[in-house]
Amino acid sequence: MSFFAPSPPSLPPPPPAPSREDPAVEEARRRQVLAARQARGRAATILTGGEGDASPAPVLRKALLGDKTLLGE
Repeated sequence: MSFFAPSPPSLPPPPPAPSREDPAVEEARRRQVLAARQARGRAATILTGGEGDASPAPVLRKALLGDKTLLGE
């Protein structure tokens, strides 16, 4: 052992793992299933993908006399 490089302290033992029958584990599992179910429901309402809406844009509108004209003209 050196004066400038002391030995590292020993780590405490890890806490015991909870069993599957533990009520806290059951509650965490129930919350995880509920969150996954809600995420699936919200994802089902999204109509477009990551690229956005790929349908053609409605760029025609009626003029005063009923003609269809492009918006930019």
